[in-house]
Amino acid sequence: MIISRDIKPITYIKANAAELLKQINETRRPVVITQNGEPRAVLQDLQSYDNMRNAIGILKLVSQGEEDVKIGKSKAQQDVFAEIEKALKERMKSKQGSSETGK
Repeated sequence: MIISRDIKPITYIKANAAELLKQINETRRPVVITQNGEPRAVLQDLQSYDNMRNAIGILKLVSQGEEDVKIGKSKAQQDVFAEIEKALKERMKSKQGSSETGK
């Protein structure tokens, strides 16, 4: 972020909104909006915002997963795959049985 270009007072935003939106969408750099010299908000392009929200969501999932591992709320990968295989085999057997009785 280039401080002199990426921090703007609210009065600049009011007078140059279209130009500023063009800059943000071209550079993908967020702009800090100040009011009375204090930072108050950040303006960024939609794609960067979506990417940031997705990244935060992934980080939350990772954090929850780490917590689950810490408290022992997890299973070994081989156990999970064994359970899935068993469930699929049972489903296949029940489908075969129902198709034979339906003849």
